[in-house]
Amino acid sequence: MLETSFLNLSDRDEPDGAVSVRRAWEVRENDTATTWCDVRLSFGDGAGVDLLAAVCEGCVSVEDVRARPALSLDDLAVLSDWIEGPLLEACGGAAAAPGTQDGAGGSEKRHARPARPRGVESRRLVAGEYLAAQRAGRDPVLAVMSATGHGRRRALRLIAGARDAGLLTPRHVRR
Repeated sequence: MLETSFLNLSDRDEPDGAVSVRRAWEVRENDTATTWCDVRLSFGDGAGVDLLAAVCEGCVSVEDVRARPALSLDDLAVLSDWIEGPLLEACGGAAAAPGTQDGAGGSEKRHARPARPRGVESRRLVAGEYLAAQRAGRDPVLAVMSATGHGRRRALRLIAGARDAGLLTPRHVRR
């Protein structure tokens, strides 16, 4: 049984969850087709999200969402990052990105979170943003949030990872 009150998608990594997409039905009108898909995001601890999404001309709209445990507003914002790729791939919507008629801009992302490297390079990026903001007299946590597109909690975890890797000074001096 799950003990948490919210799913906390922003604190989970992609290897933790599995996304499955099943095409439910498709409606064609003139030159356009709208495809509805059942999407399931499931995690090893029993948490999961089921949703019904419609894909039309590269745009995704979510019709219904059911989650166990419940989704917070932050989770709802992060949900698109989890499902967008598999959903567009399964429903054939990746061919035409929004704002393009021929799919020429299909490689650009539509959500706010910028692509960032993983592993050591990610920690170096976080450390660099943190130190640059500190030198400029700005809030370093907000700088990391802006650079990664993550919320405050995830940014703090990334900063802690950079500290653990030795790229930032320890937070407290040990006596």
